[in-house]
Amino acid sequence: MRHIPTFMPSPSNGVWHLGPVPIRAYALCILAGIFIAVWLGNRRFIARGGINGQVADVAIWAVPFGIVGGRLYHVATDWQAYVGEGGKGFLGMFRIWEGGLGIWGAIALGGVGAWIGCMRHAVPFAPFADAIAPGIAIAQGVGRFGNWFNQELFGKPTTVPWALEIDTAHRPTGFEQYETFHPTFLYEAIACFIIAAVVIWADKKFKMGHGRVFALYVAIYCAARGLIETLRIDEAHHIGGIRLNVFTALIVGACSLGYLVISAERYPGRELMYKGKLVSEIPEVPLIARQVRVNNEPKTEEPKTEEPKTEVSDPASVKEEPAQVLVAQAEVTAVASEPTAVTTTSPAEAKPRGRRRKT
Repeated sequence: MRHIPTFMPSPSNGVWHLGPVPIRAYALCILAGIFIAVWLGNRRFIARGGINGQVADVAIWAVPFGIVGGRLYHVATDWQAYVGEGGKGFLGMFRIWEGGLGIWGAIALGGVGAWIGCMRHAVPFAPFADAIAPGIAIAQGVGRFGNWFNQELFGKPTTVPWALEIDTAHRPTGFEQYETFHPTFLYEAIACFIIAAVVIWADKKFKMGHGRVFALYVAIYCAARGLIETLRIDEAHHIGGIRLNVFTALIVGACSLGYLVISAERYPGRELMYKGKLVSEIPEVPLIARQVRVNNEPKTEEPKTEEPKTEVSDPASVKEEPAQVLVAQAEVTAVASEPTAVTTTSPAEAKPRGRRRKT
């Protein structure tokens, strides 16, 4: 009878060679995640009123900044692995393909790069962040499979059926006698996929805007990451016996929740965009309107029904009542800076009507 393993094996090889060029699984996972994030973010941004390609324009700035930020955070919080005794050395800090990208630094510096890209391409930053948030969560989940190929970021020893087998060369000091460990990379990947689904659902359900979709993604991820951190056994700084990333998750998650609440109170609803531009404000116009022409474009008039005629004794008694131009998001045909022509009927033009004599 064929033996069925009761654990998850690790890949025996994470590098393939195409001639002299190495193809690394870790890099492929990162690139696949970036592609999915840009593709999904582009679709969501178009649905919010953006233009096709704007997300890719901003991603050209955000991605390099994010990679640099992720590496800087990793080296800063695990510096002893590079400059300590038996460390990887100064050049090891630049070998990203060996693993080591801190999500906190990637989000922080990647956000700076996204802001620069938005400024250069005149893209509204908050709608962009809300559109890209689920894609980032999925990209994180896909990227975590690169840790599987590198046999890193696993958790405590365990014998559960889904335990991850780790080669002796990759087991940390003090755990050489154990063969299987918690696959924390898989836990985080599954959590990221669930977070993406929850964020997409919440955005559709509550019409979230002004950066609240992104804040929701960060808050939920911080909660999940804080729990997963308690299982990990890789080298990390500790404060009071607690891993540094747990404190980071608590602080960042609390700030995200605070922004979520304050933003919902101060800026309810979702921004209005048209052709990639933000329509921040549409003034209320008091008028008696029979037809509204936006941007001087003619509209098809509906057939009018004749109203019963009534006698008006004094033209001055005709009063002007205010009415508001309500513009739905899907029906906007001009930005706030463009002129709006309105056909109105003023009181001075109203003529008294008398009763017709019967013959």
